[in-house]
Amino acid sequence: MTSAIRTIGLTKSYDDSVVVDGLDLDIEAGEVFGLLGPNGAGKTTTILMLLGLTEPSSGSLEVLGLDPRRSPLEVKRNVGYLPDAVGFYDDLTGRQNLRFTARLNQLEDADDAIEAALEQVGLAASADRLAGEYSRGMKQRLGLADALIKDPTILILDEPTTAIDPEGVAEILELIRSLAVGKGVTVLLSSHLLNQVQAVCDRVAIFVAGSVVALGSPHDLAVEQVGQARVEFRFASEASEGRRVLEASGAVTEVTHGHFPGSWVATLDPGSLPATVAHLVSAGVEVAGVRRVDEDLDAIYRRYFESREVTV
Repeated sequence: MTSAIRTIGLTKSYDDSVVVDGLDLDIEAGEVFGLLGPNGAGKTTTILMLLGLTEPSSGSLEVLGLDPRRSPLEVKRNVGYLPDAVGFYDDLTGRQNLRFTARLNQLEDADDAIEAALEQVGLAASADRLAGEYSRGMKQRLGLADALIKDPTILILDEPTTAIDPEGVAEILELIRSLAVGKGVTVLLSSHLLNQVQAVCDRVAIFVAGSVVALGSPHDLAVEQVGQARVEFRFASEASEGRRVLEASGAVTEVTHGHFPGSWVATLDPGSLPATVAHLVSAGVEVAGVRRVDEDLDAIYRRYFESREVTV
């Protein structure tokens, strides 16, 4: 089995309001998958259906080959979940809250797992403080530790970096990536923070009003939406001449400043790249390097919304 999560036509309605509309997803084992969209797009409702916490109106879904409607406890044993709003007992310490969770999950001898999780999320030094004294960011970290202590096969994170400082965000994103790469954990990450999704996710589903309007890697979405690729050319010398030759090429539609001195970013059809490099070389321009530059996910996101006349 390669699919960790699969949904077909998954729909959730409340009265006349459709919150999730015919959702088809196939998330591979070990993948970091992002659900990207504004608040109210249907991301959290999708997660609750995957966890068996709310019933779909129609459609089918599987988590690790199990139907959450029929096997909710088994699904929960294998899935770690960090909700958007994290709640703990304020009169217990961080460590005691994790021990309580371990008992609820019938985990025996969980002390080592608790210590490892606290270390992973950067709370080892604060583990014996009352949770009521924690900042919101610290509670978010404790929530991630809470999701990790049962060594989940799938980790579902709903806005995991809320209220965490920039350094902490980088640490959390690195932890997410290491869990996927090092331990094969499948991660479903729901967020409206585009740069964080782009930094860590293998694929992204853009959610609009309960429907997925685009799905793929950030690079694939950029090419699909714009129809062209952005490529940075670095020139050993005569960078201005390199720009002139690029602009004269019939395959290039736009040339802008690159990220480095002596470099230019050209927008062109992906299939024309080899011919463009050959054209530069034949014109006597010394090309020092060529690399693809993915369009920023924020720009991709807004293009999809604008193309559907949706305001964000």
